[in-house]
Amino acid sequence: MASFFDSIRRAGFRRGPQRLLAGICGGISARTGINVWIVRLVTLVLFLLPVVGWGLYLVLWVLTPDQRGSIPLERWLGRR
Repeated sequence: MASFFDSIRRAGFRRGPQRLLAGICGGISARTGINVWIVRLVTLVLFLLPVVGWGLYLVLWVLTPDQRGSIPLERWLGRR
């Protein structure tokens, strides 16, 4: 299981410093170079599709490391 979380960290995607909620939009913005407000607008549109928007956002939040490399799911499982 540790190699799974390490592979997520090696992907280079982090929850961004420009955060309103969990930082997912800020991370996508930092990684792709797209303006953070455009990413937030697309995310809000996706929230109109309950399973896709909310479900995907929740999965991304649980599996995406923050700026220090800490992954919420890994912390909850007591691995770090």
